[in-house]
Amino acid sequence: MAGGAPIVPVLLGGGTGTRLWPVSRASHPKQFVDLFGQETLFQSAARRVSHEMFAPPLVLVRAEHQFTASRQLSDVGINNATLLLEPTPRNTAPAILAAALHLERATPGALMLVMPSDHVIDSPEAFRNSISAARPAAKAGRLVTFGIQPTGPETGFGYLDPAAPLPKKGAAAVPLKRFVEKPSRERAKAMLEHGSCLWNAGIFLFTTDAILAAFQACAPDMVPQARQALETGQSVVGGIRLGADAWSAMPSISLDHAIMERADNLSVVPLPGRWSDLGGWDAVFREAGPGENGVVTHGPVTALDCENTLIRSEEDGLQVVGIGLRNLITVATSDAVLVADAARAQDVRQAVSALKARQVRQAEQFPREDRPWGWFECIAAGDRFQVKRIHVDPGQALSLQSHRHRAEHWVVVSGTARVTIDGEVRLVTQDQSVYVPSGTVHRLENPGKSPVVLIEVQTGSYLGEDDIIRYEDRYARNQEATPEREIPAIPGKIDNSGR
Repeated sequence: MAGGAPIVPVLLGGGTGTRLWPVSRASHPKQFVDLFGQETLFQSAARRVSHEMFAPPLVLVRAEHQFTASRQLSDVGINNATLLLEPTPRNTAPAILAAALHLERATPGALMLVMPSDHVIDSPEAFRNSISAARPAAKAGRLVTFGIQPTGPETGFGYLDPAAPLPKKGAAAVPLKRFVEKPSRERAKAMLEHGSCLWNAGIFLFTTDAILAAFQACAPDMVPQARQALETGQSVVGGIRLGADAWSAMPSISLDHAIMERADNLSVVPLPGRWSDLGGWDAVFREAGPGENGVVTHGPVTALDCENTLIRSEEDGLQVVGIGLRNLITVATSDAVLVADAARAQDVRQAVSALKARQVRQAEQFPREDRPWGWFECIAAGDRFQVKRIHVDPGQALSLQSHRHRAEHWVVVSGTARVTIDGEVRLVTQDQSVYVPSGTVHRLENPGKSPVVLIEVQTGSYLGEDDIIRYEDRYARNQEATPEREIPAIPGKIDNSGR
């Protein structure tokens, strides 16, 4: 193609988005959430680089989000991505270093576009124009970053201070004097008055050899660790799971701190158009476009005499009513409710930390959990019982498995399931039920073209997801599995990753 080989997009999807709790949690962070009723931020980011100027994407996500990421990419027609799975979160510098080493092995000197997968960018065309403008500088060995024209003295962003005037028209790379970490309000006002400073969008373009040279110069100890994580990684469906021991030994540090604040070959290109990192509910409020009296609603919500208020219900059957609210944020999910002063939106992460300190499940876990075959959610639980709704996608199957401590009762709500219990196979259709005694080897499959939905009632002395022994699994989820508690041995393989 004109301009050289395609650029490799590197999508960073390992963040947790705690400031958008309770919709965003560690088990299902904001990049995978449909915040505006169209598609997820992750899907938007992937589609933004689905263009002839780009190669298939390289995606970095936490290992537990492997199948969520794959499913969401497939849903928007992207089936050629490669996944690098992070065993534990280690911030952006280790992720980008691993991506560069991976790409360097296959395509030395490849151009890589590093971008978060949880930002809103309103104009894909303007975005691609800026990338094209940055290409010559990146090919020449510069580390190019992209900046946003500030609209106010924002203290939640880092800033970029160019060393030369920005182009008045079009886009071009100019030398970058320095990165400025999130400033005080007074310093942010001063930089805004200066007129040339930009917000740091966290988007970068460079060649693999340029960024690897920067790591060798600025953070040399990280290179052999990342290389070992790749070399000890395991092949999985659609990519590589990085070696856990080497990866866990790496420091948790951002690319800005590790490299960009120390390197001397930096350039910056302005990124025009509307942009948001959706770094809090206040940003979601602005992006949604407040209506009459400054009110934003989402889902089954009724707002009476409210002003400057965000009210969201994330459940179709959960009605939320606001009366006389002023400057409030209210977000309701099936198992948690946030009510906050709008001016304290950035403090939501403190609430999450407090919940984690008390080991409250809602701090990080959703009732719904994605699996490669579909998903399940807990709808009721008590002493020695748990009730789940299970959704199995067409053509998919749970692993062949058994449980030592629980029995299961299945009632099919819709679709037709193929059920195997101790070698006996039968079809179970709508309104029929199945009993699975503890210790029996069983499997649930969906052989049809419509989803299978069933209600599962578990009974027993222990109902944790680690009470599972896999005998066969088409998704190869047995590797690196460690049970959280000792479970009496049955021939097979114990796995705590669930179904």
